[in-house]
Amino acid sequence: MSEMGADQEGIDGVRMTWNVWPRTKVEASKCVIPIAAAISPIRSHPDIPTLPYAPLRCKTCISLLNSFCRVDFAAKIWICPFCFQRNHFPHHYSMISESNLPGELYPQYTTVEYSLSNPGMVPDVAAPQSIPPVFVFVLDTCMIEEELGYVKSELMRAIGLLPENALVGFVSFGTQVQVHELGFSEISKVYVFRGSKEISKDQVLEQLGLGGAGRRAVGGYPKGVQNGFASSGVTRFLLPASDCEYTLNSLLDELQTDQWPVQPGHRASRCTGVALSVAAGLLGACLPGTGARILALVGGPCTEGPGTIVSKDLSDPVRSHKDLDKDAAPYFKKAVQFYENIAKQLVSQGHVLDLFASALDQVGVAEMKVVVERTGGLVVLAESFGHSVFKDSFKRIFEGGEQSLGLSFNGTLEINCSKDIKIQGIIGPCTSLEKKGPSVADTVIGEGSTTSWKMCGLDKNTCLTVFFDISSSDRSNPPGTSNPQLYLQFIVSYQNPEGQTRLRVTTVTRRWVDSAVSSEELVQGFDQETAAVVMARLTSLKMETEEGFDATRWLDRSLIRLCSKFGDYRKDDPQSFTLNPCFSLFPQFMFNLRRSQFVQVFNNSPDETAYFRMLLNRENIPNSAVMIQPSLISYSFNSLPAPALLDVASIAADRILLLDSYFSLVIFHGMTIAQWRNMGYQNQQEHQAFAQLLQAPQDDAKLIIHDRFPVPRVVVCDQHGSQARFLLAKLNPSATYNNANEMATGSDVIFTDDVSLQVFFEHLQRLAVQS
Repeated sequence: MSEMGADQEGIDGVRMTWNVWPRTKVEASKCVIPIAAAISPIRSHPDIPTLPYAPLRCKTCISLLNSFCRVDFAAKIWICPFCFQRNHFPHHYSMISESNLPGELYPQYTTVEYSLSNPGMVPDVAAPQSIPPVFVFVLDTCMIEEELGYVKSELMRAIGLLPENALVGFVSFGTQVQVHELGFSEISKVYVFRGSKEISKDQVLEQLGLGGAGRRAVGGYPKGVQNGFASSGVTRFLLPASDCEYTLNSLLDELQTDQWPVQPGHRASRCTGVALSVAAGLLGACLPGTGARILALVGGPCTEGPGTIVSKDLSDPVRSHKDLDKDAAPYFKKAVQFYENIAKQLVSQGHVLDLFASALDQVGVAEMKVVVERTGGLVVLAESFGHSVFKDSFKRIFEGGEQSLGLSFNGTLEINCSKDIKIQGIIGPCTSLEKKGPSVADTVIGEGSTTSWKMCGLDKNTCLTVFFDISSSDRSNPPGTSNPQLYLQFIVSYQNPEGQTRLRVTTVTRRWVDSAVSSEELVQGFDQETAAVVMARLTSLKMETEEGFDATRWLDRSLIRLCSKFGDYRKDDPQSFTLNPCFSLFPQFMFNLRRSQFVQVFNNSPDETAYFRMLLNRENIPNSAVMIQPSLISYSFNSLPAPALLDVASIAADRILLLDSYFSLVIFHGMTIAQWRNMGYQNQQEHQAFAQLLQAPQDDAKLIIHDRFPVPRVVVCDQHGSQARFLLAKLNPSATYNNANEMATGSDVIFTDDVSLQVFFEHLQRLAVQS
């Protein structure tokens, strides 16, 4: 699956819903599916060259020199494809000719990366080659001994994996917040903050004795620089991992659960909000441009101070989707507002919040979503800190080599487009920098009203969805008449895991078509998988932001309009309806999207829904497609492992099925297979083939887990067992209790009144051909 996706994206890491663009706004609106591009800003690819010099910018539209520019080698002039400005090459390009091109002009290098010396450095100071990353661990101590034990051993393992020069800080919280001074190793020295009252960044710095440092935002490195910090005392709290490993391990050994007494029938008082604002304030003392992450390990809901999501009384349940719909969640809006302010502060500092929530009840992921998304943080939701979902995911963050996530810092994205293309906004982990320009659209989707975005944290898998609008409506001069090609340029500057500044430039071109004349080219350029993911992301956004939005109805209407426009049929004759192969998978994606956890929030908590949507919005297209429409592989004696239909008919007594729904992997044994396994046939010499059959799905599951973050939950179950529900919930109910008598022996039925894919198709055909 992943190879196929990587291949489609090529060197650029860009996939579009439509690969040929309609010329006018009216034609674009008739296409139903919005014109959008899914971009993976820093995806690694072996063919991307790294150039050791600074790029050339066009003097009028600030786009960068790229392989689509027309070059006059004799006059040493290049013409920008965006604004047609003629630019002179600078003196150091005087050697160029048709046989001697700089890297960025090679036609195959539509994506190049420039390695820049760190910008904004004071030239006469010996600048350190790279700024060390900062990790501040924020640990919840309101949990049972066993859970705290799990999380402490994972923290110790993580600190051992950190790069030697990485700086580490430690904050623990319960009823109050404790900031540990790691630089004072003789005895443990702690600064305590009250958990019940909101505290500003300046107050945090003042109380920690860092008063002057936080306010003197220095662009370069001033005199007396230590680790890239003004010697301001912040080094008392943030120490290189190699220096404080022993101190931290002994501190963790002594750390106890929160000692504050909890009344019977009440929740522990936990001040998550204050702890996060203290950690953000502490990082505010770092110099600007330092890449830093706050890793929050939370074991329950915030019940104290700002950011509270539920009262301490256990008879009050944590808010549900129903409460949010009815406006019956008294703490929700206030908590979201509080976290929005923390998001603003972290974005202005360029720092990231990662959230690891492990609890059986909700912890407030829905409220904290705004900080995690806007800062580009990671999020993992598990049932316990002892669960492999948490343990293996947490370890992945600190691993190097090919297992590394490629965590990068301080990214900014700029987008340039051809005339007549406007940007509506981006869905994904970023924040609008409110930079106005001629290519900003009037309508906003997600983070919009800008041509520039901040990504405090980004990694190899980060994917953003950019929505475009076409502005030309007058037929007199449609954009394609002068130039049949349109151009888009994505410029990403970021600090890589080694601390060096990189600038990646991707320039792509697509063709304008006059779809009023012929829609054939338009159809050939449709990308079904990308379109399904874009629709899922847009639906999730609308469900969160629009009052009373009916997602199922909106998706159905969009699908009917799409099939009416692009299907082949005779009016009012459903039997005559056929769909071009370029669209044939799309209705099935929509069927599964309507049933998915992104649209059907019933049975999920607001925390789970927020978690699923955050991952949907930031993962690449193949991964997001699996979240919407899981993949199913069948293993049996008489055939090789093969993809199976996502249908209840795929269940058979002598088969093993492996379902990958991204968040969980289900290994499902048919009845006969389970009986043989329980009898221990796989341990007998003459049944080696059976042992191999049992092992094959386990091996494939390990391969999937190896490449995935967060690590999925693995469910091993048998037909008719209680955990078989994990598989049955995802299958098309082609056999229900209504038609069970037609079933083959050994297969299964699903007890549901949901419509099956066949019935869905019949209704779609009937509605699409209506005149």
